Amino acid sequence: MSVTMEGKRATFAGINTHYYEEGQGVPVLFIHGSGPGVSAWANWRLVLPYFSKHFHVIAPDLAGFGSTEKLDEENYGMDVWVNQLSAMIENKGLERVSIVGNSLGGAIALHLAKRKPEWIHKIVLMGTVGVPFKLTEGLDKVWGYTPSYENMAELIDIFSYDDKYANDSDLIELRYKQTLEKENQEAFESMFPAPRQVHVNKLALSEEELREIKHPVLALHGREDQVIPVENSWKVFQSVTNVEIHLFSKCGHWIQIEKTDEFCKQVKLFLD
Repeated sequence: MSVTMEGKRATFAGINTHYYEEGQGVPVLFIHGSGPGVSAWANWRLVLPYFSKHFHVIAPDLAGFGSTEKLDEENYGMDVWVNQLSAMIENKGLERVSIVGNSLGGAIALHLAKRKPEWIHKIVLMGTVGVPFKLTEGLDKVWGYTPSYENMAELIDIFSYDDKYANDSDLIELRYKQTLEKENQEAFESMFPAPRQVHVNKLALSEEELREIKHPVLALHGREDQVIPVENSWKVFQSVTNVEIHLFSKCGHWIQIEKTDEFCKQVKLFLD
Protein backbone atom coordinates (compact mmCIF):
# COMPACT_ATOMS: atom_id res chain seq x y z
CA MET A 1 0.00 0.00 0.00
CA SER A 2 1.36 3.40 -0.99
CA VAL A 3 -0.51 5.34 1.73
CA THR A 4 1.80 6.74 4.38
CA MET A 5 1.40 8.70 7.59
CA GLU A 6 3.75 11.23 9.08
CA GLY A 7 5.24 10.16 12.38
CA LYS A 8 5.32 12.40 15.46
CA ARG A 9 7.48 12.54 18.58
CA ALA A 10 6.79 13.32 22.22
CA THR A 11 8.04 12.20 25.62
CA PHE A 12 5.77 10.00 27.73
CA ALA A 13 6.88 8.66 31.13
CA GLY A 14 10.36 9.90 30.29
CA ILE A 15 10.50 7.88 27.04
CA ASN A 16 11.07 9.70 23.74
CA THR A 17 8.27 8.08 21.76
CA HIS A 18 7.69 7.87 18.03
CA TYR A 19 4.03 7.47 17.08
CA TYR A 20 1.36 8.02 14.45
CA GLU A 21 -1.78 10.02 15.12
CA GLU A 22 -4.57 10.92 12.72
CA GLY A 23 -8.33 11.21 12.49
CA GLN A 24 -11.09 12.51 14.73
CA GLY A 25 -13.73 11.12 17.03
CA VAL A 26 -13.48 8.18 19.41
CA PRO A 27 -9.81 7.57 20.36
CA VAL A 28 -8.42 4.15 19.44
CA LEU A 29 -4.94 3.09 20.55
CA PHE A 30 -3.20 0.49 18.35
CA ILE A 31 -0.49 -1.51 20.16
CA HIS A 32 1.92 -3.61 18.09
CA GLY A 33 3.44 -7.01 18.87
CA SER A 34 6.95 -8.12 19.85
CA GLY A 35 8.49 -9.58 16.69
CA PRO A 36 11.95 -8.56 15.46
CA GLY A 37 11.88 -5.47 13.26
CA VAL A 38 8.37 -4.61 14.40
CA SER A 39 7.10 -1.06 14.66
CA ALA A 40 3.70 0.56 14.70
CA TRP A 41 3.86 1.14 10.95
CA ALA A 42 5.17 -2.33 10.09
CA ASN A 43 2.36 -3.85 12.15
CA TRP A 44 -0.56 -1.59 11.25
CA ARG A 45 0.32 0.06 7.91
CA LEU A 46 -2.47 -1.69 6.00
CA VAL A 47 -5.25 -0.71 8.40
CA LEU A 48 -4.35 2.65 9.99
CA PRO A 49 -5.38 4.68 6.91
CA TYR A 50 -8.81 3.01 7.01
CA PHE A 51 -9.41 3.46 10.73
CA SER A 52 -8.16 7.07 10.69
CA LYS A 53 -11.19 7.90 8.51
CA HIS A 54 -13.53 6.76 11.27
CA PHE A 55 -11.68 7.24 14.57
CA HIS A 56 -8.94 9.24 16.27
CA VAL A 57 -6.15 6.67 15.87
CA ILE A 58 -2.88 6.63 17.79
CA ALA A 59 -0.21 4.00 17.10
CA PRO A 60 3.04 4.28 19.09
CA ASP A 61 6.31 2.41 18.82
CA LEU A 62 6.70 0.83 22.26
CA ALA A 63 9.85 1.51 24.26
CA GLY A 64 12.68 -0.48 22.65
CA PHE A 65 10.91 -0.89 19.31
CA GLY A 66 10.87 0.99 16.02
CA SER A 67 12.03 4.60 16.30
CA THR A 68 11.20 5.03 19.98
CA GLU A 69 13.96 5.49 22.53
CA LYS A 70 15.93 2.40 23.57
CA LEU A 71 16.42 1.80 27.29
CA ASP A 72 18.93 -0.02 29.47
CA GLU A 73 18.34 -3.72 28.89
CA GLU A 74 17.11 -4.46 32.39
CA ASN A 75 14.34 -1.86 32.10
CA TYR A 76 12.05 -3.57 29.59
CA GLY A 77 8.86 -5.23 30.70
CA MET A 78 5.15 -4.79 31.26
CA ASP A 79 5.49 -1.96 33.79
CA VAL A 80 7.55 0.15 31.37
CA TRP A 81 5.14 -0.33 28.46
CA VAL A 82 2.00 0.21 30.54
CA ASN A 83 3.48 3.35 32.11
CA GLN A 84 4.52 4.68 28.69
CA LEU A 85 1.03 4.24 27.25
CA SER A 86 -0.72 5.44 30.42
CA ALA A 87 1.32 8.65 30.24
CA MET A 88 0.42 9.02 26.55
CA ILE A 89 -3.31 8.63 27.30
CA GLU A 90 -3.11 11.07 30.20
CA ASN A 91 -0.91 13.60 28.40
CA LYS A 92 -3.27 13.75 25.43
CA GLY A 93 -6.32 14.09 27.65
CA LEU A 94 -7.98 11.04 26.11
CA GLU A 95 -11.13 9.84 27.78
CA ARG A 96 -12.36 6.26 27.48
CA VAL A 97 -9.89 5.08 24.86
CA SER A 98 -10.46 1.82 22.99
CA ILE A 99 -7.48 -0.44 22.34
CA VAL A 100 -6.52 -2.77 19.50
CA GLY A 101 -3.66 -5.00 20.68
CA ASN A 102 -1.69 -7.49 18.60
CA SER A 103 0.06 -10.34 20.46
CA LEU A 104 2.23 -8.57 23.08
CA GLY A 105 -0.01 -5.56 22.46
CA GLY A 106 -2.98 -7.64 23.57
CA ALA A 107 -1.29 -8.43 26.86
CA ILE A 108 -0.54 -4.74 27.38
CA ALA A 109 -4.18 -3.92 26.64
CA LEU A 110 -5.33 -6.39 29.29
CA HIS A 111 -2.89 -5.03 31.87
CA LEU A 112 -3.99 -1.46 31.09
CA ALA A 113 -7.62 -2.50 31.58
CA LYS A 114 -6.72 -4.08 34.91
CA ARG A 115 -4.72 -1.11 36.20
CA LYS A 116 -6.70 1.78 34.68
CA PRO A 117 -10.20 0.38 34.09
CA GLU A 118 -11.85 3.79 34.08
CA TRP A 119 -9.70 4.90 31.12
CA ILE A 120 -10.63 2.03 28.80
CA HIS A 121 -13.76 1.68 26.66
CA LYS A 122 -13.45 -1.41 24.44
CA ILE A 123 -10.63 -3.88 23.75
CA VAL A 124 -9.74 -5.82 20.60
CA LEU A 125 -7.24 -8.64 21.11
CA MET A 126 -5.54 -10.22 18.11
CA GLY A 127 -3.53 -13.43 18.57
CA THR A 128 -3.05 -12.29 22.13
CA VAL A 129 -0.64 -13.26 24.85
CA GLY A 130 -1.43 -12.23 28.41
CA VAL A 131 -2.84 -15.60 29.48
CA PRO A 132 -0.89 -18.65 30.72
CA PHE A 133 0.28 -20.94 27.91
CA LYS A 134 3.19 -23.18 26.98
CA LEU A 135 5.83 -21.48 24.84
CA THR A 136 5.37 -22.52 21.22
CA GLU A 137 8.19 -23.41 18.85
CA GLY A 138 7.10 -20.50 16.68
CA LEU A 139 7.29 -17.93 19.47
CA ASP A 140 10.63 -19.34 20.61
CA LYS A 141 12.00 -18.72 17.10
CA VAL A 142 10.49 -15.23 16.98
CA TRP A 143 12.01 -14.16 20.29
CA GLY A 144 15.26 -16.00 19.54
CA TYR A 145 15.78 -14.35 16.13
CA THR A 146 19.30 -13.38 15.05
CA PRO A 147 19.65 -11.01 12.07
CA SER A 148 19.82 -12.50 8.60
CA TYR A 149 17.59 -12.25 5.54
CA GLU A 150 17.07 -16.03 5.65
CA ASN A 151 16.03 -16.01 9.32
CA MET A 152 13.58 -13.17 8.69
CA ALA A 153 12.14 -15.04 5.69
CA GLU A 154 11.62 -18.07 7.94
CA LEU A 155 9.80 -15.93 10.51
CA ILE A 156 7.54 -14.38 7.86
CA ASP A 157 6.65 -17.93 6.84
CA ILE A 158 5.86 -18.79 10.47
CA PHE A 159 3.79 -15.63 10.95
CA SER A 160 1.64 -16.17 7.85
CA TYR A 161 -0.53 -18.93 6.41
CA ASP A 162 -0.44 -17.83 2.77
CA ASP A 163 2.85 -18.55 0.97
CA LYS A 164 2.64 -15.25 -0.91
CA TYR A 165 3.75 -13.43 2.23
CA ALA A 166 6.65 -15.80 2.79
CA ASN A 167 7.78 -14.89 -0.73
CA ASP A 168 7.15 -11.14 -0.36
CA SER A 169 10.67 -9.75 -0.61
CA ASP A 170 9.52 -6.20 0.20
CA LEU A 171 7.92 -7.32 3.46
CA ILE A 172 10.95 -9.43 4.40
CA GLU A 173 13.29 -6.54 3.57
CA LEU A 174 11.22 -4.04 5.58
CA ARG A 175 11.42 -6.14 8.74
CA TYR A 176 15.00 -7.33 8.15
CA LYS A 177 16.42 -3.81 7.70
CA GLN A 178 14.96 -2.76 11.04
CA THR A 179 16.93 -5.50 12.78
CA LEU A 180 20.20 -4.37 11.18
CA GLU A 181 20.19 -1.28 13.36
CA LYS A 182 22.42 -2.26 16.26
CA GLU A 183 20.36 -0.43 18.89
CA ASN A 184 17.16 -2.12 17.74
CA GLN A 185 18.57 -5.62 17.78
CA GLU A 186 20.37 -5.17 21.11
CA ALA A 187 17.11 -3.97 22.66
CA PHE A 188 15.18 -6.88 21.17
CA GLU A 189 17.68 -9.49 22.33
CA SER A 190 17.56 -8.11 25.88
CA MET A 191 13.77 -8.39 26.18
CA PHE A 192 13.11 -12.13 25.87
CA PRO A 193 16.31 -14.13 26.51
CA ALA A 194 16.14 -17.87 27.14
CA PRO A 195 14.55 -19.56 28.99
CA ARG A 196 11.63 -17.83 27.27
CA GLN A 197 8.78 -19.53 29.13
CA VAL A 198 9.64 -17.12 31.96
CA HIS A 199 8.60 -14.15 29.80
CA VAL A 200 5.34 -15.81 28.74
CA ASN A 201 4.52 -16.27 32.44
CA LYS A 202 5.43 -12.68 33.35
CA LEU A 203 3.09 -11.30 30.68
CA ALA A 204 0.13 -13.43 31.82
CA LEU A 205 -2.82 -12.39 33.94
CA SER A 206 -4.44 -15.01 36.12
CA GLU A 207 -7.94 -16.30 35.45
CA GLU A 208 -9.13 -14.32 38.48
CA GLU A 209 -7.60 -11.12 37.08
CA LEU A 210 -9.20 -11.73 33.70
CA ARG A 211 -12.61 -12.16 35.36
CA GLU A 212 -12.22 -8.69 36.87
CA ILE A 213 -12.11 -7.13 33.39
CA LYS A 214 -15.63 -5.91 32.61
CA HIS A 215 -14.94 -4.01 29.39
CA PRO A 216 -16.38 -5.27 26.07
CA VAL A 217 -13.68 -7.47 24.49
CA LEU A 218 -13.37 -8.86 20.97
CA ALA A 219 -10.84 -11.71 20.67
CA LEU A 220 -9.60 -12.43 17.13
CA HIS A 221 -7.34 -15.32 16.17
CA GLY A 222 -6.06 -17.03 13.05
CA ARG A 223 -6.82 -20.75 13.17
CA GLU A 224 -3.40 -21.62 11.73
CA ASP A 225 -1.44 -19.32 14.06
CA GLN A 226 1.95 -20.98 14.73
CA VAL A 227 3.18 -18.28 17.10
CA ILE A 228 0.39 -17.86 19.65
CA PRO A 229 -1.96 -20.83 20.16
CA VAL A 230 -5.60 -20.30 19.27
CA GLU A 231 -6.43 -21.70 22.72
CA ASN A 232 -5.32 -18.34 24.15
CA SER A 233 -8.38 -16.65 22.69
CA TRP A 234 -10.57 -19.45 24.05
CA LYS A 235 -9.09 -18.81 27.51
CA VAL A 236 -10.02 -15.14 27.18
CA PHE A 237 -13.49 -16.16 25.99
CA GLN A 238 -13.96 -18.44 28.98
CA SER A 239 -12.66 -15.95 31.57
CA VAL A 240 -13.66 -12.42 30.55
CA THR A 241 -17.23 -11.45 31.39
CA ASN A 242 -18.20 -9.45 28.28
CA VAL A 243 -16.44 -11.03 25.32
CA GLU A 244 -16.94 -12.05 21.71
CA ILE A 245 -14.61 -14.31 19.70
CA HIS A 246 -13.98 -14.64 15.98
CA LEU A 247 -11.65 -17.19 14.41
CA PHE A 248 -10.29 -16.79 10.88
CA SER A 249 -9.62 -19.93 8.84
CA LYS A 250 -6.62 -20.11 6.49
CA CYS A 251 -4.93 -17.42 8.57
CA GLY A 252 -1.80 -17.27 10.70
CA HIS A 253 -0.65 -14.72 13.28
CA TRP A 254 -1.11 -11.64 11.08
CA ILE A 255 -4.87 -11.24 10.69
CA GLN A 256 -4.49 -7.54 9.80
CA ILE A 257 -2.25 -8.50 6.86
CA GLU A 258 -3.74 -11.78 5.65
CA LYS A 259 -7.40 -10.81 6.24
CA THR A 260 -7.19 -7.03 6.00
CA ASP A 261 -10.71 -6.28 4.78
CA GLU A 262 -12.36 -8.76 7.14
CA PHE A 263 -10.29 -7.45 10.05
CA CYS A 264 -11.31 -3.86 9.34
CA LYS A 265 -15.01 -4.73 9.07
CA GLN A 266 -15.05 -6.82 12.26
CA VAL A 267 -13.15 -4.28 14.33
CA LYS A 268 -15.06 -1.22 13.10
CA LEU A 269 -18.40 -2.94 13.75
CA PHE A 270 -17.26 -3.76 17.28
CA LEU A 271 -15.83 -0.30 18.03
CA ASP A 272 -18.79 1.70 16.66
